[in-house]
Amino acid sequence: MGTNSRPELVEKLTEGIRSLTSSDEWLRYLDFQSRFHSYSFGNVLLIAAQMPHASRVAGFRSWQRTNRFVRKGEKAIWILAPLVYKQTDETSDDTQRAIRGFKYVPVFDVSQTDGEDLPTPCHRLLGSDTEGCFAKLVAVAHSLGFTVEDAELPGTTNGDCSHELRRIRVELTNSPAQRVKTLAHEVAHAILHEKFAGRAIAELEAESTAFVICESLGIDSSDYSFGYVANWAGGGDTAIAAIKVVGDRIQKTAEQILDAMSDDAVAAA
Repeated sequence: MGTNSRPELVEKLTEGIRSLTSSDEWLRYLDFQSRFHSYSFGNVLLIAAQMPHASRVAGFRSWQRTNRFVRKGEKAIWILAPLVYKQTDETSDDTQRAIRGFKYVPVFDVSQTDGEDLPTPCHRLLGSDTEGCFAKLVAVAHSLGFTVEDAELPGTTNGDCSHELRRIRVELTNSPAQRVKTLAHEVAHAILHEKFAGRAIAELEAESTAFVICESLGIDSSDYSFGYVANWAGGGDTAIAAIKVVGDRIQKTAEQILDAMSDDAVAAA
C-alpha cells in the first residue's frame, strides 16, 4: 500500500493534469482532434446502427492525411452530409451559403485502418500484479453483485460496466497492471453510476477513483489516468475544477473499495 493520504493523492492527480495539459504532447493531441468532424445526433445514430463499437470516424482522405489508410475490403459506414450551395442576395450582393439537401457519404472507423499510431494522452500501463490486486478487486465486484469477465473488446475499449446485466468486462490482452486499473475504474462505476447526470463527470469520477486506488496499491497509473481525466473533462483547468467539486466522492469511493480489498475483508467474503 502507498503511504500518501487520499487527499494528497487527489492533489497529485490535479497537478499531473495541470502538467500534462501544458505539454507539447497535449497540444499535438488537440491539433489532431481538431481535424475530426463533430457529427450530428442523427449521424451518431447512423454510425451506432452500422458499427456499435465505432470510436473515431473519418472519411477516406481524412485518414490518409493522418498517415493511416483504410484496409482493402473494409465496409463503409454511411452518414448524411449536407449539399451546400452559394446564393447571392440581389439587393445587397452578399453571398450566403444555403443547404439544398443531403447525400450519403462513406466514412470509416479507426479500427478499419492501419498506419501511424494516433496521438493520445492515455498510454496503457505496463507491469505486473504481484500482489494479486486484480483477484481482490474481483471479490469486491462480487460483493456488489457484479460478475467479472475477461473479454476481447472492440477498438480501444479496456473495460465496461453494465448495471442492467450486473456485469463488468475487462480486456484480456492488456498487461496485469492495466487490468487492475481498468477493474478499479469499472468497480467505481458499479458503485457510483447506476444513474448519473452526465457521462463526462461519471468518467472523471471513475478514473480519478481508479488513480487513487492504484497509487495506494503501489501502481503508477499516471500515464493513463492524467490524460483520460483531462480528455473527458475538457482540458486542464476544467478538469481540475471538476475534481475539486467531486473530490469527496472520489476519496470516499476509493476508501470503500480499498477497505473491501483488505486481506481480512477478502477472507471473510
